[in-house]
Amino acid sequence: MLLYEVTLDAEPALAEQVEEHMRKSHIPTIAATGCFRQIRFCRSSSGRFRTSYAAETQADLDRYVRDHAPALREEFSREFPKGVALSRETWTLREVWGEVLS
Repeated sequence: MLLYEVTLDAEPALAEQVEEHMRKSHIPTIAATGCFRQIRFCRSSSGRFRTSYAAETQADLDRYVRDHAPALREEFSREFPKGVALSRETWTLREVWGEVLS
């Protein structure tokens, strides 16, 4: 399994708006692509968010990046042209201990 993780650092004045957009629009749209088995959205502090998208295969992740990501990234940039820094990273899951929390 692959974990595609996106970290957002939003300016404090935008944090609530970014969280609402992610939870009510952006992530549900990504979930509807069918490319990911599970999506987790976390907040660590005011304005810092991480979304972890679990793809079953590299082909699923590639399909997302090729067919869906460009339009979704453009939409997010239009919604938040300034004040949000993003980083993306892909991880390969090696092992899990204990119960998976939902």
